[in-house]
Amino acid sequence: MKIWLGASFVDADQFVELARAAERCGFDTLTLSDHLFYADFATPYPYSRSGKPRWDAKTHWPDVWVTIGAMAAVTTSLRFSPNVYIAPARDLFTVAKQVSTAAVLSRDRVTFGVGVGWCKEEFVATGQDFHTRGRRLDAMLPALRSLWAGETVTLDGLPPLSISPTPSQRIPVYVGGDSEAALRRAARLGDGWIGNRIYTEEQLDPVLDTLHRQLDGREIDIIAPLAVLPDAATYRRFAAKGVTGTMAAPWWLATPEEKARYGEGTLELKIATMERFAEEVIAKL
Repeated sequence: MKIWLGASFVDADQFVELARAAERCGFDTLTLSDHLFYADFATPYPYSRSGKPRWDAKTHWPDVWVTIGAMAAVTTSLRFSPNVYIAPARDLFTVAKQVSTAAVLSRDRVTFGVGVGWCKEEFVATGQDFHTRGRRLDAMLPALRSLWAGETVTLDGLPPLSISPTPSQRIPVYVGGDSEAALRRAARLGDGWIGNRIYTEEQLDPVLDTLHRQLDGREIDIIAPLAVLPDAATYRRFAAKGVTGTMAAPWWLATPEEKARYGEGTLELKIATMERFAEEVIAKL
């Protein structure tokens, strides 16, 4: 069972030290989320009952690839992944060049976590069509793989083209989302699937059933954030269902004593809880 560190809502100036600590503690991958801006969104947020986002205008959303580049410079084995990057809100070549460069500079430690997104305003702001985002992502992924492999591709209206630099290893593509379309996309085009919410066992089981049915025997990584108290034995039980990894942010389960000692939201609290998580969970897996 791989343990990914879920670092959404972390202040930008904490990421470099957080990456150092994550590598030291034995986390497999550090993830960060992707949003372009904050606004009074008309589009309902799909993962809260109110339809309102869980963050406000002061919440940090640093650029994914700039931040990964900084973290890669101070680590040697930790992997990095967006959770998830909204590729169809950008053009193909912006995505291809950013991800390829990050993979090269990190020495092949980038996983491309990707999804279609929910926020129409971001698509409007970047001039991309919101309603065709699923179809466009389906078309983007094979083209991205070819460009990252250093191949010359031919696209409508353009001469044959390629990009450089490109990584020495294949960039894994993990598709996010638990809709029928997202699960089909993960099964057809992905090397892995990332859940987009924290799942109880009752919520996860039908998602896994659908995903395994779509996979039809093909094996991919399944990264499922779990609504369980961190415990190695519990994680092993989910592994028997085909889950290959989960996501944790140990500071969300900080004890009152830890909060009083280090202060809520501090880097010191995050690192202290990560170290405890490493001793109590990661070391026993």
